[in-house]
Formats: sequence, C-alpha cells, structure tokens
Amino acid sequence: MMPTSRLAQSPRSTAQPARGTAVTIEQAIDAGQFRLDYQPKLGVRSGQVESAEALVRWQHPVDGLRMPDSFISQSEDSGSIAALTLWTLDAAIQDQRAMHAAGVDLRVFVNLSALLLTDSRIVDQLCNRAHGAGVSLGIEITERSVIDDPALAFTNIRRLRDAGYAIAIDDYGAGLSSLTYLKQIEADELKIDKSFITTLGTSHRDPLIVRSTIDLAHALGMVVTAEGVETPAAHALLGVMGCDMVQGYLIARPMGLNDYIAFMHSFDARTLNVPNDQRVLRDRNFWKHA
Repeated sequence: MMPTSRLAQSPRSTAQPARGTAVTIEQAIDAGQFRLDYQPKLGVRSGQVESAEALVRWQHPVDGLRMPDSFISQSEDSGSIAALTLWTLDAAIQDQRAMHAAGVDLRVFVNLSALLLTDSRIVDQLCNRAHGAGVSLGIEITERSVIDDPALAFTNIRRLRDAGYAIAIDDYGAGLSSLTYLKQIEADELKIDKSFITTLGTSHRDPLIVRSTIDLAHALGMVVTAEGVETPAAHALLGVMGCDMVQGYLIARPMGLNDYIAFMHSFDARTLNVPNDQRVLRDRNFWKHA
C-alpha cells in the first residue's frame, strides 16, 4: 500500500484568509501548507536513479501553489528561513522512511540557504538531525554561501559531511564561479547550472565550458550532475562528455511522494530514446524539445 501523503496528514487551519491578507511562513508551516516534491537524478552510465532532490512547495490558501522562487526571498528577509529549512529536512527524513518502507532506497538532497551555512546554531541542528535520522541525506549549497565568511563556511561544510551529509555544489556557473572557492569546498557533487545545458545545441562555447567543468570536477574528486536536461540529445552529449548524472524534465518533472514512489517502481531508462550514435548529435531535430 502506498504511504498516505504527508500533506494530507498535516493539520490544516480551517480559517481561510481573505485575498490580500498576508500569510507568514511560520503560519503556513503551522497550517501544514508546505509539501515536498521530488525530482530524480539519473546515472548516465548505470541507467538507474541514484538520488533525488527535495523541492519545497507552498500550497497557499489564496494564491494556490507557489514555487520556491516566489517565497524563499521572503523567508530569508523575514528571518523564517531557518524554520522552513528545518521543516524541509524533517519532512525529507519522514518521506525517505516512507520510501524505504515502499522499497525505494536512495539519497535525498535538500537545499540550504546561503544565509544559513554560516549560522552555527542551525548547522548544529542539522548535524543533530542527521545523527539520529537513520536515512541517507545530502545538502545542496551554492558558492554564494561561502562568500561572506569563507573560513566559517568551510568549517561548517566539514561538520555537515562528518555528520553524514553528502555535499553538492548547486547551480555551478550561474554566478561568478570562483576556482579559489571550488578547490576549498569539500564537496561530493557538482551540479552544472541549467543555463549551460539548455544551450548545448545552439552555443559554440557552452559545450566547451561544460566539458572542461566536468573534467575539473572529476579531478577534484566530485561527481557531476547536469541540471535542466530536456532532450535526448543533451543526455547523449553529456554522456559523451563524461557527465555522471542528469536531472531535468527528460527524466521526470518534480512530483509528490506517492507519485515519486510509483515512478521509481516503473521507470525504465530505455524509454528516454537516447541516441547511441554520436553522429546524430549533429542533427538539430534531436535538440528540439518534446
């Protein structure tokens, strides 16, 4: 039997605010309005889903479903980002246990706001949760997380790794990526920003940047995930380049817990129709979105 959705289990406020009434992040947490969706990361060579990213969604009582871009900044500005992050981690732990009970075992990654990596109190709580969780967890950070206080950020990354978290550098290349920071971050995975992946078939420079980034990350002992993979040709070219994992709409869109468990039991990488002959990568028809 599929586990009951956590969103359905959560207590919800019966009072619906009038349109235009502000709902705080804390109120939304208390009302059970947040949920997690999961997006798989597929091993290029194995053809198996190797991990998943947990993505928070806000089922707002008036505005409807809200994506992180519409409320994370609000949460950071209001100071509620710590509470939201701890809720996210607790929910991911609960969901991963449900996955395990349904025969799905893989690491789940959650995103950590740049504001929190240098907050030792929050890092303490994250480490404490990992020690008692009995599940496999990862944390995705951005390079922006280390800019304000690199020494403290690197120390806290080591603490999180020692507690059992895998560390992924998220959105690499989206900002002013620094080789100085990259060589000092003790990370397990590097995720290339989707802005480079979606233009692989139309840009002359982006394939060179992606290939060199993959080689650099491997030299530093990291596996590489490409974000925003939407076409079989992008998947094929990334495989030729030596990319380890791909994430994007070609494999699956983010989905709720029950749908994710069902997906894991039915997914077959052969359905992606990834071309094996490298010559087809020059055919622009393969770069068109489905």
